[in-house]
Amino acid sequence: MKRVALVLGAVAAFVLAAGAPASAHVTVNPQEAEKGGFARLAFRVPNESDTASTVKLEVVLPENAPVGSVSTMPVAGWTVAVERRKVDPPLDVHGTQVSEVVSKITWTAAAGGGVKPGEFAEFPVSMGPLPDTDKMVFKALQTYSDNEVSRWIEEPQPGAEEPENVAPVLTLVAADAAAPSASPDAAAAPADDDDGDGPALILAVIALVASLAGLVLGGLAIVRGRRAS
Repeated sequence: MKRVALVLGAVAAFVLAAGAPASAHVTVNPQEAEKGGFARLAFRVPNESDTASTVKLEVVLPENAPVGSVSTMPVAGWTVAVERRKVDPPLDVHGTQVSEVVSKITWTAAAGGGVKPGEFAEFPVSMGPLPDTDKMVFKALQTYSDNEVSRWIEEPQPGAEEPENVAPVLTLVAADAAAPSASPDAAAAPADDDDGDGPALILAVIALVASLAGLVLGGLAIVRGRRAS
């Protein structure tokens, strides 16, 4: 039993140690979205310090993948500032030509606030249409109340180990094939289905009646057997 306890303890310690680094950095959630669509994303910020609070988060949008529309959601206890840059050629957003896009978003905690040790916070953003590229790398700077700065700016490479200061990465995938447009024949399909349910319903009722009849006959047989004995 002692050996088993030691082995289990060692395994648990290994799992915790292996899992800690993966959950310690700033991430974007969800980590996958469709090209050309709009997505609601959240930058998740865990606090790695034992003594200081996270008081600022700076997220830089990738220069090689501009997004025409970016909006932020208010976060209690935080203010947000948005920086913009020019793009040429302009981006098309629902028929409107956009020549200026968001380049950086900065969230700053109110005095005495922030993400305390042992806590995490999420900073929601809506953006789109998402560019026609395989991924978006968001470099992020996390500032603590003791002026320590964690720089999550390293881009992961395929087949290589995850960098120590890995940046949040959003993977972009092709949109699902569009569903075929409804036609008059398709619109009539539900009525056909309703007609088809009639025979099936009758068969179900017949089967139920037969089952009940079987139960009754079985009960009568048992009663007769008892009387005969």
